[in-house]
This record gives sequence, C-alpha cells and structure tokens, in this order.
Amino acid sequence: HHGIAPDQMEILTDTITQMVVHYTREAGVRNLERQIGAVCRAAAVKIASKAANLPIIVDLSALEEILGPIMFDRDVSEMLSRPGVATGLAWTSTGGEITFVEATKMSGTGELVLTGQLGDVMKESAQIALNWIRSNDHRFGLQCGSLDKVDIHIHFPAGAVGKDGPSAGVTIVTVLASLFSGHCVRSDIAMTGEVTLRGQVLPVGGIKDKVLAAHRVGIRHVILPKKNERDLREIPASVKTELEFIFVSTIDDVLLHAFDVGMKPLLTSKL
Repeated sequence: HHGIAPDQMEILTDTITQMVVHYTREAGVRNLERQIGAVCRAAAVKIASKAANLPIIVDLSALEEILGPIMFDRDVSEMLSRPGVATGLAWTSTGGEITFVEATKMSGTGELVLTGQLGDVMKESAQIALNWIRSNDHRFGLQCGSLDKVDIHIHFPAGAVGKDGPSAGVTIVTVLASLFSGHCVRSDIAMTGEVTLRGQVLPVGGIKDKVLAAHRVGIRHVILPKKNERDLREIPASVKTELEFIFVSTIDDVLLHAFDVGMKPLLTSKL
C-alpha cells in the first residue's frame, strides 16, 4: 500500500503495540488501519524525496514524531497508587473500555456528589453501593464515622463517554471500601458487575468487549459475576490463557480479591 515495497520500510513489533495501546480506542481495527496508513504516508514522503536511508525503520521515537504525543494514557498502576480509586470495565459504543472510578470525602452534610456525565442508572448504582457500605462498615472495620457530617464525591474521569447501564456497582463499592479503609485496590485487577442492597452481585452485559479491554491494557485479573461465567466461551482462547477470572456472587467475595491485603469481614453477615 501507499507505493511502498516491503524492503523499503519496517514497522517494529513494539511500534505496532504502541499504536494499539496509545493511539486507538476501539474494539475493531479500523482506527489502527488509519494510524498505520498515516505512518506509511509519512514514510512514502521520505522515500519519494530520498530524505532517508532505506529501509525506513519505524521505531517508537519515529512513531511519536509522526502521530504526535500519545492519545490515550493507560498507566493503570499510577492511577491506583492511592486509596479511593479502582478500575472498572464499561461497555461503550466503540466496544469495551477500562474506567477509573475515584472517590474522596470531605466535611459536609452527608451529600453524595457524582460527576462524569453519568446516566440515571449509574447514579442509582452509586447510591446502592454507598448504602451497602453504611450497612456493613462495622463488619469490615471501615472508618466511616458519622456519614451525616461527611460529603462523598465519586467521579468517573473519562467524562467524555456517557455511562449508563447497571454494571459499575462492584467498582463503586470497592472504591468506597478503599476510601474508608485506607487500603489501595490492586493495580492488576479490573471488575464489572451490579450489586444489590443485600450484597449480591448480579450479571451484566458486554463481557467479551470488557475482557478484551482489560487484556489490551495489560490487566491480568478480572472480577466477574458468577452468572457471567458462561460468557467466557465468546472470548478467544489466546486471551483467556493470559487472564485469571475471579467469579463472585457477593460483595464479600469482591472485597476479598480486590485488595492485596484481602479484606475479610470481621463479622459474618446476617443478610
């Protein structure tokens, strides 16, 4: 393509990986094809003007020179280096995406503040998650104190993507448990699932796209609702072999696996 012979240009494997991770955001390959096309056109100009020795090697530095600074920063470990942050899995119009849910607390009047272009269902999930934490803080030794004197702010940083649909409950519960315990959520784990006031984890949709999104950014452990286990048959075997799937039925199960310390209840739930 673009009038370039195979012996005139080579795109290194690391360069292709960089394009996939930092210059595309979709389930398919259309945008990746566009980015490769841009690289080829830049190389074709150099070949035509005889401004470079052949073959042209497209390495990481050449890629940034052609495509500019990275478009999508996916450093999961940096985002999860403090309490009150967890990695969720969402389904969007372009496929699966990871989304970082953040929470903070401050003196106030018991208000729950939500930001990040959220749909009504997501707001309901956040309220249910907070109510579960309030009902179970004593079981996990969480330092909630009097929430009537504390405002809680939950934010979904990728605010440009509308997020509606019941699938973030487990992530929000985990974020709040992290916030009130002071423990960081594991940086190598992502999760999806809805919750009930009784602490049950319900199945959600879009499992294939969500799992592919986690795999794409290097996450190797995924928490999924137990009832979504059947959906794994849609995922390529090459992806499944590189991931550990943790199937959960209750929020207790989620908190046990979401933290390096393994948050266990001090008391057994009677619900």
